[in-house]
Amino acid sequence: MLVCDPGLGAGAGGAAGLPSGGAAGAPPGTGSGGGSAPAGDPPIGGAGAAPALDAAVPNPAMSGDASDHGDGVGFVGEHGALRVSGNRVVDAHGQPIQLRGMSFFWSQWTDFYVPQNVDVLVDDWKATVVRAALGVENDGGYLANPQPNVDKVRAVVDRAIARGVYVIIDWHDHHAQDHAAQARSFFEQMASTYGEQPHVIFEVYNEPMDVEWPVVKTYAEDIIRAIRGAGSDNLIIVGTPTWSQDVDVAAADRIMSDENVAYTLHFYADTHKQFLRDKATIALDAGIALFVTEWGTCSADGNGSVNEGETQTWLDFMRDNSISWANWSLHHKDEACSAIAPGAGATGPWRDDQLTTSGRLVKPAIP
Repeated sequence: MLVCDPGLGAGAGGAAGLPSGGAAGAPPGTGSGGGSAPAGDPPIGGAGAAPALDAAVPNPAMSGDASDHGDGVGFVGEHGALRVSGNRVVDAHGQPIQLRGMSFFWSQWTDFYVPQNVDVLVDDWKATVVRAALGVENDGGYLANPQPNVDKVRAVVDRAIARGVYVIIDWHDHHAQDHAAQARSFFEQMASTYGEQPHVIFEVYNEPMDVEWPVVKTYAEDIIRAIRGAGSDNLIIVGTPTWSQDVDVAAADRIMSDENVAYTLHFYADTHKQFLRDKATIALDAGIALFVTEWGTCSADGNGSVNEGETQTWLDFMRDNSISWANWSLHHKDEACSAIAPGAGATGPWRDDQLTTSGRLVKPAIP
């Protein structure tokens, strides 16, 4: 989710002061969606020492070692730990895999982070992956209020593990290099707690803004070392410049210190069309694996029209290239990219008439 470009006006970020899922950055001359604090707000937090967090509370559903869950429960029981092989993410059997599911909204601005919603996504929507988006910046985010946001993420992660689906722990930040100490501490704790669970995927930088790839790469290498140092060899996903669009740039100077790394590609279908698929193809041809941890059916500000034709073209492209995806977002904010209609409850299940146009388009694409 991105920042609102002045050329686009308030966009989806205008409603109730919430950011949109925000499109990954737009092509030249086009703005992007809402995602940062409104202009003029003071910065929140800083690059100092990360706050101490409560120790994880053991979940009875997670008793036993990682191999028990990887070998016996749900979709993860069939496929096991993920790794990168060439330009594909593959399962424990070496077979290319495509995960499909939903991303939760910014953690500080939603009540959707409850175990029952993971159940709904698994049982009703047939999701094989969910994404817990730890809101880092902006009012109420991790920098200002860490523990409640971490508790929300843990609720989703614990339930995903219990249900045998993959779960992305997302550092949902646009300026992660400025919060490296906090990110390092957070991922060390998450890797210590969950790092032997094959279900867990670490997304270390959501959408870099206004920063060159060498800066992102240096930050990512630091966080990767922290995760590996905490004992986890799980799949790691690294954001790319320009709201995670410049995968071709990352491919030309990939991270060489770790082999189990994929790279983030974000798109919003009514804005990001063939030009971005061309960049993705260049990256794949160069040999890196891609993971679409966030995408929308609409335009780059999170609103506009749902573009069914381009959405289908993207779905076909991701299927043909075994690129996993999580749609933005499981939320009822009044914007086009939300899957749940305004006025519908924050806890599912939801009837079809409680889904938005986007939700009705995405849900049947998941199974």
